Amino acid sequence: MHYRRLGRTELQVSAVGIGTWQLSGVWNKQFEQSEVEQILARARELGVNFIDTAECYGDHLAETLIGKAIAGQRERWIVATKFGHNTANDLGEENYAPRQVLEQLEASLRALRTDYIDIYQIHSASDERFDNDALWTMLDKQVQAGKLRYLGNSVAMPNMRHQVERSTHYGISVIQTIFNAVRGGARRHIFPLAREQDLGIIARVPLASGFLGGRYQPGHAFEHGDVRSWRPDEGRDREIARALEVLEQRPAGMAAATWANAWCLGYQEVATVIPGIKTVAQLEENAAAADVAL
Repeated sequence: MHYRRLGRTELQVSAVGIGTWQLSGVWNKQFEQSEVEQILARARELGVNFIDTAECYGDHLAETLIGKAIAGQRERWIVATKFGHNTANDLGEENYAPRQVLEQLEASLRALRTDYIDIYQIHSASDERFDNDALWTMLDKQVQAGKLRYLGNSVAMPNMRHQVERSTHYGISVIQTIFNAVRGGARRHIFPLAREQDLGIIARVPLASGFLGGRYQPGHAFEHGDVRSWRPDEGRDREIARALEVLEQRPAGMAAATWANAWCLGYQEVATVIPGIKTVAQLEENAAAADVAL
């Protein structure tokens, strides 16, 4: 495994981390605690030290599974989680209000079984909810109290330039964005602003929702329990077709997932990629990307 500096946080994160939306059960798989423990144990053997999760991944379910799995070894992990994008209650955008965010933070700390979070990210907020001095003042107080180490922003879409431009103003050090070989808009919208402010970049969905794994053809019928079944067929099929097209660049003999992650890591602005992982075998294919130079 190789490690990269996460912007001005100076944290050294593994080039390949672990995304955990799949632990919420919306990717057509329900996880047992033992499975999560097995995956994370193998990840540590491979040198992975970064986990990204969110309070809305099953209403703290993913955080709970992770917290139990890393109990007793918290110092070996860099843990990022998120707030605000909660669909488990009827508060809507009020989930970004300072008092509600503080409640979410305390619940995340309990679920993760920790007294601090390395990177706390606002999650897919509108500009109106993002531009809230009271929110960032409250979060800065949590940093001063030691409950948070750094603040981040998981932007809904790469073209949300206003929020990225305001990062330094609000004390944000890390930007999480969609970035993969199919959807590369972050190169235009986010990378230049990140360089100017020395922001660390976390690239999410590096496998384009699994389409860069090379297993799907246009017209594939995803089961109802799979979040990909919720997307309009035309747009999904177009993305699958594009994924198959770019995979033709892959060197012979290289696993598709390894190539897709390595493609992202070929950009020096990217500190880490966070593919969703369901099995140890998938973990190993993804982690192999750290040793590939494209």
